[in-house]
Amino acid sequence: MSGHGFHVHGPHDHEVEHAAQHADKDSFSGQIAVMTAILATVGALFSYMGGATQANAGLFKNNAAIKKTEASNQWNFYQAKSSKQNMAELAVAIVADDRKPGYQQEVERYKKEKAEIMVEAKKLEAESTGWDQRSDAELHLHHRWAQATTALQISIALAAIALLTRRKWLEWGMFGVAGLGLVLGGLAIAHI
Repeated sequence: MSGHGFHVHGPHDHEVEHAAQHADKDSFSGQIAVMTAILATVGALFSYMGGATQANAGLFKNNAAIKKTEASNQWNFYQAKSSKQNMAELAVAIVADDRKPGYQQEVERYKKEKAEIMVEAKKLEAESTGWDQRSDAELHLHHRWAQATTALQISIALAAIALLTRRKWLEWGMFGVAGLGLVLGGLAIAHI
């Protein structure tokens, strides 16, 4: 260990270190010490991936909300144009015949503008839906990575208990739970 500064040991670090130093004399302890180190390394990688997917899910959800707001703004703009079009249509109905063509041109202009605004609003809504779907997919992966990490943490705890109690069945339990964690990690890698 470090000869300088402050060093904190985990609950089973001393026992694992001791077992690693005496691995020649005790293959049970050596095997568990090596497996604990491997599981801790893989668990750290899984934990990183879990954090990354959680951050992505939040980022994508934020993008979805921004696009939804932009779409809402477009729909508000569309509604304003509809109100102006309605006013122009009312004017066509009540003004003298010589003034009707000018208001009719406004009605047609508002119809054209509304059609363009509607296309943009629907495009933004589709983008929002796409970001929502990507967020949901990332959140699912986050849960899968978290499950894998949890299984590996449990297997490390079982390894420590097996090392302290010298129970072979706990060692097999460690391997079983570690295998489950690796399967869950594989599912996360495969985006399942």
